[in-house]
Amino acid sequence: MKNKIKTFKQAVEDTPEIKDCYQNGLKALGKYSNKIELSDTTKCEGSVEIDECVKYIYPQENRWDYTFSYRGEVYFIEVHSADTSEVKVVLKKLQWLKDWLNSKAPELDKIKAKSKAFTWIQSNGNRILPKSSQSRELAQKGLVPISKLKLQ
Repeated sequence: MKNKIKTFKQAVEDTPEIKDCYQNGLKALGKYSNKIELSDTTKCEGSVEIDECVKYIYPQENRWDYTFSYRGEVYFIEVHSADTSEVKVVLKKLQWLKDWLNSKAPELDKIKAKSKAFTWIQSNGNRILPKSSQSRELAQKGLVPISKLKLQ
């Protein structure tokens, strides 16, 4: 039998650590929902605040913030201050997320977006020195902080 592509909600429900954390629309992002601009909000299939959901399971880890689905693709959003000194922290969060998707949330991993799957949204401006080693490392990892994620 061929594997059927799951919806975002089904993928969340099939992920024990976050199965009770699904919310409609961008509700899980709370005050940060304004950092996401969708051309058709009716195509948003829900969201989860990963960090809040798993903080008791991984209290010492650098956990990723949010996930949401739009037009059948899943996006992972980290809202964090974009300072040179914070680059290592966000990269640790990204590694944690990738490991977590691989080991604990494979259904979400299967439907992640083809581009912009992992996005760092700056909480208050970008203060990462442009020619710094941290800036180069981010560029290599494809994780450059932006002020807002705009999706068509």
